[in-house]
Amino acid sequence: MTDTLARPPFDPELEAALALVADQLPPTLTAEMIPLMRQSPVGNDDEIRQVLAERGFVWRDETIPGHDGDDIVVTVIAKDGRTGTGPGFFHTHGGGMIIGNRWLGVVGFLDWAERFNGVIVTVEYRLAPEFPDPYPVEDCYAALQWTAERADELGIDTSRLLIGGGSAGGGLAAGTALLARDRRGPALVGQLLIYPMLDDRDESVSTRQIDGIGVWDRGSNITGWTALLGDRKGTDDVSIYAAPARATDLSGLPPAFIDCGSAEVFRDEDVAYATTLWASGVQAELHVWAGGFHGFDMFAPHSAVAQAMLAARDDWVTRLLG
Repeated sequence: MTDTLARPPFDPELEAALALVADQLPPTLTAEMIPLMRQSPVGNDDEIRQVLAERGFVWRDETIPGHDGDDIVVTVIAKDGRTGTGPGFFHTHGGGMIIGNRWLGVVGFLDWAERFNGVIVTVEYRLAPEFPDPYPVEDCYAALQWTAERADELGIDTSRLLIGGGSAGGGLAAGTALLARDRRGPALVGQLLIYPMLDDRDESVSTRQIDGIGVWDRGSNITGWTALLGDRKGTDDVSIYAAPARATDLSGLPPAFIDCGSAEVFRDEDVAYATTLWASGVQAELHVWAGGFHGFDMFAPHSAVAQAMLAARDDWVTRLLG
């Protein structure tokens, strides 16, 4: 790009971590890289399942109808021997709409499932470009419906059903919440939007600042949105469910938590979404972490700013459900 702008500096602790990340993950992902990235996923599924087992969680896969009735998989996760009812945590994974799977990011929900006797349902929505919009968000909505319809069987209190995800998963959580509102579908107690991917239009200051550097830069974002939307990207022919930033009326949505870094592509669209929620009379909590690059809590979880970010999320969920 030729219109790159100066960006806020990275937090020094995060900048050191980013140098290590850059050796494994290029700042810009192209369409040609998608097959290779899927072979080398951001998260190691076996390691994630090992963490679950070590913490006393059990899981099972269920094949359910997704968009147009096609089969998709959800995984139900709960503490071994769990009884009674508790909150439901419906998880939509990240990966820019093009990579990742249902295990990516789910470890971040384990503490809450343990503390509140909850159940996690994480969905294997289908990925672009093979399955472009509306497949991903419609798969997520179908899985949310399945979760709510089987709440008694799963031991979920339907008055405490929370949707959440990171990055593309945050955007899908927001889009799924909009579908639930407009279709009078499952009621949600809250939406946890972790540095969500919300806007396909490539018009913000922050997208011009994060270009050729960091994790998931402007070029990667264009790759992800183009895979999802094709020639519709940036046109008027994009729904609010695919790109929730396009919604002007967010009334009737559940309370939201939104976070992001000050030095990431999604900063401005995330701040704008929180502003639109407030303007629509919806409760929202917004955190912009100084010096943070995209996903820094995953790449540098022991850094001081990542610890603060994780604590803020935990505090919000505790207040919402406690």
